[in-house]
Amino acid sequence: MSEDDVRAMSDSEYMNDAQLDFFRNLLMKMRNEVLARELDVKERLHQREIFADPADRATAEEEHWLDLRLRERESYLLRKIDESLRRIRDKEYGYCTKTGEPIGIPRLLARPTATVCVDVKGQDEKVETHFRDR
Repeated sequence: MSEDDVRAMSDSEYMNDAQLDFFRNLLMKMRNEVLARELDVKERLHQREIFADPADRATAEEEHWLDLRLRERESYLLRKIDESLRRIRDKEYGYCTKTGEPIGIPRLLARPTATVCVDVKGQDEKVETHFRDR
């Protein structure tokens, strides 16, 4: 099943077995890509080089810091993917965790790990920007 096939389905077919299989496969592909990138980052983090030049050392430390940040972000994404796969298994995938309304195929295709509908996400972002520390 392709993305176009999923988009072409009627609203009455929302989150049927075929759509759930499509998103499960998409999430598994994403998961495998994240794991491959994580292995690459782990390998780079374990490489220790000694630089005599302070500029080279500073560059290496900056790259090390960026790799740590990337690993943190990838780890967070992996948890979200695993949570989405659990939601598929439990037949909860595709529905907003706050309202219970359908999240929508276009949003799920753009962000397969989405847990809230676009309206709730917009409200959450408004609250976050209004109340965050400055």
